[in-house]
Amino acid sequence: MRTRHLSIRWLELLLAAGMLAGCGPGAATPTPTATALPTASPTASPTSAPTASPGDTSGAVIGETGDPEDEPAASETPAIGFTPGPSGIPAPTPSASMARLPGEPDPTLTPGALNPAVTQATIGSTVCVSGWTDTIRPPTSYTSALKVKQIDEYGYTDKAVASYEEDHLISLQLGGNPTDPRNLWPQPYTISLPDGRSVGARIKDAFETKLKKQVCAGTITLAQAQAEIGIHWVHFDFAIP
Repeated sequence: MRTRHLSIRWLELLLAAGMLAGCGPGAATPTPTATALPTASPTASPTSAPTASPGDTSGAVIGETGDPEDEPAASETPAIGFTPGPSGIPAPTPSASMARLPGEPDPTLTPGALNPAVTQATIGSTVCVSGWTDTIRPPTSYTSALKVKQIDEYGYTDKAVASYEEDHLISLQLGGNPTDPRNLWPQPYTISLPDGRSVGARIKDAFETKLKKQVCAGTITLAQAQAEIGIHWVHFDFAIP
Protein backbone atom coordinates (compact mmCIF):
# COMPACT_ATOMS: atom_id res chain seq x y z
CA MET A 1 0.00 0.00 0.00
CA ARG A 2 2.79 2.43 0.94
CA THR A 3 4.67 1.59 -2.27
CA ARG A 4 1.64 2.32 -4.37
CA HIS A 5 1.15 5.62 -2.59
CA LEU A 6 4.74 6.65 -3.31
CA SER A 7 4.40 5.74 -6.98
CA ILE A 8 1.27 7.83 -7.32
CA ARG A 9 3.03 10.71 -5.54
CA TRP A 10 6.00 10.58 -7.97
CA LEU A 11 3.61 10.52 -10.88
CA GLU A 12 1.83 13.62 -9.56
CA LEU A 13 5.13 15.42 -9.10
CA LEU A 14 6.23 14.56 -12.65
CA LEU A 15 2.93 15.78 -14.09
CA ALA A 16 3.16 18.99 -12.09
CA ALA A 17 6.70 19.58 -13.32
CA GLY A 18 5.55 19.07 -16.88
CA MET A 19 2.71 21.50 -16.51
CA LEU A 20 5.03 24.13 -15.01
CA ALA A 21 7.46 23.72 -17.91
CA GLY A 22 4.64 24.19 -20.38
CA CYS A 23 3.58 27.42 -18.74
CA GLY A 24 7.08 28.96 -18.83
CA PRO A 25 8.38 31.24 -21.59
CA GLY A 26 8.94 29.41 -24.85
CA ALA A 27 12.14 29.39 -26.84
CA ALA A 28 12.61 32.60 -28.78
CA THR A 29 11.77 32.23 -32.39
CA PRO A 30 14.33 34.04 -34.54
CA THR A 31 12.75 37.03 -36.16
CA PRO A 32 13.54 37.11 -39.87
CA THR A 33 15.87 39.93 -40.69
CA ALA A 34 14.96 41.93 -43.74
CA THR A 35 17.73 41.78 -46.31
CA ALA A 36 18.32 45.04 -48.06
CA LEU A 37 17.83 44.74 -51.78
CA PRO A 38 20.70 46.05 -53.87
CA THR A 39 19.87 49.45 -55.23
CA ALA A 40 20.97 50.43 -58.70
CA SER A 41 23.71 52.97 -58.74
CA PRO A 42 22.71 56.18 -60.47
CA THR A 43 23.73 56.03 -64.10
CA ALA A 44 25.20 59.16 -65.56
CA SER A 45 23.22 60.45 -68.45
CA PRO A 46 25.23 60.25 -71.64
CA THR A 47 26.64 63.61 -72.60
CA SER A 48 27.79 64.63 -75.99
CA ALA A 49 31.53 64.81 -76.49
CA PRO A 50 32.74 68.32 -77.16
CA THR A 51 32.86 69.01 -80.85
CA ALA A 52 35.74 71.05 -82.17
CA SER A 53 34.57 74.07 -84.02
CA PRO A 54 36.27 74.90 -87.27
CA GLY A 55 39.11 77.30 -86.67
CA ASP A 56 39.18 80.83 -87.86
CA THR A 57 40.81 80.79 -91.25
CA SER A 58 41.24 84.51 -91.48
CA GLY A 59 44.58 84.71 -89.73
CA ALA A 60 47.74 82.82 -89.01
CA VAL A 61 47.51 79.09 -88.38
CA ILE A 62 49.86 77.36 -85.97
CA GLY A 63 52.11 74.75 -87.49
CA GLU A 64 52.12 73.28 -90.97
CA THR A 65 48.37 73.28 -91.50
CA GLY A 66 47.85 75.59 -94.42
CA ASP A 67 45.80 75.18 -97.56
CA PRO A 68 45.37 71.45 -98.31
CA GLU A 69 46.44 72.26 -101.87
CA ASP A 70 49.76 73.53 -100.53
CA GLU A 71 50.74 72.29 -97.07
CA PRO A 72 48.85 69.17 -95.97
CA ALA A 73 49.63 68.31 -92.35
CA ALA A 74 49.74 64.54 -92.86
CA SER A 75 51.61 64.00 -96.11
CA GLU A 76 55.22 63.02 -95.62
CA THR A 77 55.38 60.49 -98.43
CA PRO A 78 56.72 61.99 -101.66
CA ALA A 79 54.21 61.90 -104.49
CA ILE A 80 54.86 59.56 -107.38
CA GLY A 81 57.61 61.08 -109.52
CA PHE A 82 58.56 63.62 -106.83
CA THR A 83 61.38 65.73 -108.23
CA PRO A 84 62.63 68.62 -106.13
CA GLY A 85 64.06 71.69 -107.79
CA PRO A 86 63.29 73.90 -110.79
CA SER A 87 61.57 71.42 -113.07
CA GLY A 88 58.60 73.50 -114.21
CA ILE A 89 57.81 75.64 -117.22
CA PRO A 90 58.25 79.37 -116.46
CA ALA A 91 54.92 81.13 -116.15
CA PRO A 92 54.16 83.66 -118.92
CA THR A 93 55.10 87.23 -118.09
CA PRO A 94 52.04 89.49 -117.74
CA SER A 95 51.64 91.84 -120.70
CA ALA A 96 50.36 94.72 -118.60
CA SER A 97 52.67 96.46 -116.16
CA MET A 98 51.15 96.55 -112.66
CA ALA A 99 52.61 97.80 -109.41
CA ARG A 100 53.16 95.15 -106.78
CA LEU A 101 50.46 95.25 -104.11
CA PRO A 102 50.57 93.94 -100.53
CA GLY A 103 49.96 90.20 -100.55
CA GLU A 104 51.62 89.69 -103.93
CA PRO A 105 54.98 87.91 -104.26
CA ASP A 106 58.29 89.37 -105.33
CA PRO A 107 58.21 88.61 -109.08
CA THR A 108 61.99 88.22 -109.16
CA LEU A 109 62.01 85.56 -106.45
CA THR A 110 58.65 83.96 -107.29
CA PRO A 111 57.66 84.40 -110.95
CA GLY A 112 55.65 81.17 -110.98
CA ALA A 113 56.18 77.89 -112.83
CA LEU A 114 53.78 75.53 -114.58
CA ASN A 115 53.26 71.79 -114.53
CA PRO A 116 53.81 70.52 -118.10
CA ALA A 117 51.34 67.67 -117.49
CA VAL A 118 48.45 70.12 -117.12
CA THR A 119 47.13 71.76 -120.28
CA GLN A 120 43.72 72.82 -121.50
CA ALA A 121 43.47 69.45 -123.25
CA THR A 122 44.23 67.43 -120.09
CA ILE A 123 42.19 69.22 -117.42
CA GLY A 124 39.55 66.47 -117.59
CA SER A 125 42.06 63.90 -116.38
CA THR A 126 44.12 66.13 -114.09
CA VAL A 127 42.98 69.23 -112.19
CA CYS A 128 39.26 68.58 -112.66
CA VAL A 129 39.52 65.11 -111.10
CA SER A 130 38.83 65.10 -107.37
CA GLY A 131 41.94 64.14 -105.39
CA TRP A 132 44.31 64.48 -108.34
CA THR A 133 46.50 67.06 -106.59
CA ASP A 134 47.23 64.50 -103.84
CA THR A 135 49.21 62.53 -106.41
CA ILE A 136 51.64 65.38 -107.14
CA ARG A 137 51.87 67.34 -103.89
CA PRO A 138 55.38 67.42 -102.40
CA PRO A 139 55.99 66.22 -98.83
CA THR A 140 55.93 68.79 -96.02
CA SER A 141 59.58 67.97 -95.23
CA TYR A 142 60.44 69.55 -98.59
CA THR A 143 58.15 72.59 -98.37
CA SER A 144 58.99 73.28 -94.71
CA ALA A 145 62.72 73.43 -95.39
CA LEU A 146 62.12 75.62 -98.43
CA LYS A 147 59.91 77.93 -96.37
CA VAL A 148 62.67 78.61 -93.84
CA LYS A 149 65.12 79.39 -96.64
CA GLN A 150 62.70 81.68 -98.48
CA ILE A 151 61.68 83.61 -95.37
CA ASP A 152 65.28 84.81 -95.26
CA GLU A 153 65.35 85.48 -99.00
CA TYR A 154 62.22 87.63 -98.73
CA GLY A 155 63.77 89.58 -95.88
CA TYR A 156 60.79 89.19 -93.55
CA THR A 157 61.39 90.56 -90.06
CA ASP A 158 58.97 87.99 -88.63
CA LYS A 159 60.89 84.72 -88.82
CA ALA A 160 58.16 82.51 -87.30
CA VAL A 161 57.31 79.83 -89.85
CA ALA A 162 53.75 79.64 -88.46
CA SER A 163 53.13 83.15 -89.78
CA TYR A 164 53.33 81.95 -93.39
CA GLU A 165 51.89 79.40 -95.74
CA GLU A 166 54.38 77.90 -98.17
CA ASP A 167 52.12 78.71 -101.07
CA HIS A 168 52.15 77.47 -104.63
CA LEU A 169 51.81 80.79 -106.46
CA ILE A 170 50.05 79.08 -109.35
CA SER A 171 48.18 76.50 -107.32
CA LEU A 172 48.32 72.79 -108.03
CA GLN A 173 44.63 72.83 -108.89
CA LEU A 174 45.38 75.37 -111.64
CA GLY A 175 48.37 73.60 -113.13
CA GLY A 176 51.16 75.04 -111.00
CA ASN A 177 54.42 73.13 -110.65
CA PRO A 178 54.49 71.25 -107.33
CA THR A 179 58.21 71.46 -106.50
CA ASP A 180 59.80 74.27 -108.48
CA PRO A 181 61.03 76.92 -105.97
CA ARG A 182 60.01 79.59 -108.48
CA ASN A 183 56.41 78.58 -107.83
CA LEU A 184 56.66 78.39 -104.04
CA TRP A 185 56.86 81.28 -101.59
CA PRO A 186 56.22 82.05 -97.89
CA GLN A 187 52.90 83.90 -98.15
CA PRO A 188 51.88 85.80 -94.98
CA TYR A 189 48.63 84.78 -93.33
CA THR A 190 48.06 88.32 -92.08
CA ILE A 191 48.54 91.21 -94.47
CA SER A 192 46.19 93.93 -95.69
CA LEU A 193 45.73 96.54 -98.36
CA PRO A 194 45.98 100.18 -97.25
CA ASP A 195 42.18 100.29 -96.99
CA GLY A 196 42.21 97.38 -94.52
CA ARG A 197 41.02 94.57 -96.78
CA SER A 198 42.79 91.30 -96.00
CA VAL A 199 44.97 89.84 -98.74
CA GLY A 200 46.55 87.05 -96.71
CA ALA A 201 47.02 83.40 -97.63
CA ARG A 202 43.45 82.36 -96.86
CA ILE A 203 42.05 84.98 -99.24
CA LYS A 204 44.21 83.65 -102.05
CA ASP A 205 43.18 80.07 -101.25
CA ALA A 206 39.53 80.98 -101.81
CA PHE A 207 40.36 82.77 -105.07
CA GLU A 208 42.22 79.69 -106.32
CA THR A 209 39.23 77.46 -105.67
CA LYS A 210 36.89 79.91 -107.38
CA LEU A 211 39.08 79.96 -110.50
CA LYS A 212 39.39 76.16 -110.54
CA LYS A 213 35.60 75.79 -110.51
CA GLN A 214 35.34 78.20 -113.42
CA VAL A 215 38.01 76.33 -115.40
CA CYS A 216 36.30 72.98 -114.88
CA ALA A 217 32.92 74.50 -115.74
CA GLY A 218 34.39 75.84 -118.98
CA THR A 219 33.60 79.49 -118.24
CA ILE A 220 37.28 80.54 -118.39
CA THR A 221 40.35 78.92 -119.90
CA LEU A 222 43.19 77.39 -117.91
CA ALA A 223 45.59 80.02 -119.26
CA GLN A 224 43.32 82.82 -118.09
CA ALA A 225 43.09 81.35 -114.60
CA GLN A 226 46.87 80.95 -114.42
CA ALA A 227 47.36 84.58 -115.42
CA GLU A 228 44.93 85.77 -112.72
CA ILE A 229 46.42 83.69 -109.92
CA GLY A 230 50.00 84.67 -110.76
CA ILE A 231 52.18 87.51 -109.49
CA HIS A 232 49.30 90.02 -109.64
CA TRP A 233 46.60 87.88 -108.04
CA VAL A 234 45.44 90.68 -105.71
CA HIS A 235 44.77 92.96 -108.67
CA PHE A 236 42.54 90.33 -110.28
CA ASP A 237 40.81 89.13 -107.12
CA PHE A 238 39.86 92.66 -106.04
CA ALA A 239 39.53 94.13 -109.57
CA ILE A 240 42.23 96.71 -108.94
CA PRO A 241 43.59 98.24 -112.20
